[in-house]
Amino acid sequence: MCFKHKPELVLLDLDGTLVDSAPDLAYSINAMLEQLELPLREEAEVRQWIGSGAERLVKRALIGALHGEPEPALFHQAFELFSEFYIDNTCHQSQLFPGVREGLDYLRDTGRKIGCVTNKRGRFTDPLLKALGIFEDFHIVVSGDTLPVKKPDPLPLLHAAQTLGVEARYSLMVGDSINDVQAARAAGFGVLCVRYGYNNGEDIEDAGPDVVVDSLAELPAYI
Repeated sequence: MCFKHKPELVLLDLDGTLVDSAPDLAYSINAMLEQLELPLREEAEVRQWIGSGAERLVKRALIGALHGEPEPALFHQAFELFSEFYIDNTCHQSQLFPGVREGLDYLRDTGRKIGCVTNKRGRFTDPLLKALGIFEDFHIVVSGDTLPVKKPDPLPLLHAAQTLGVEARYSLMVGDSINDVQAARAAGFGVLCVRYGYNNGEDIEDAGPDVVVDSLAELPAYI
């Protein structure tokens, strides 16, 4: 074990950590753009825009960049369209990353409390977790609209830990992005990241997590 305290609570991010949701997100983004008669986006582009919630993903798709703001009226129209398409296409092509089932089984079998903390809205989160057969693995699910703030704010992590009765120093965040690292550091959690995630196309090593793994099947080696 490489963490100072043995983790009793493990919180996991969703998109890019547990689930490769990019194909369904890209489909819904392009259906939205087609309705608006705007240029379509490549799935590779959409992969780099995932991680800060649906609102930011839609904004990025509209302007074709990570940063910046579209015209407000256009955004509101686009977001409503995206939501309609994505609620019907949450899990047509999305799938668990290799090693996720093994990692969750290990956490369960070793008696850890397990939570999912994501910036994805609850109306999309729960159906996706249920469709992939992992909803029941979690003792708590904190979505992007469960609280007034989302990652990188530490509140979603602290809320999960408090709800499950575990101190921050005995808690671990598992994610794929700098948002996960920043939230974990601010909350006083350990942080382990997966190398295969989205992270806006940047190398997750640069964010400075405690550990980086290639698969959640590697969890036994570290916790």
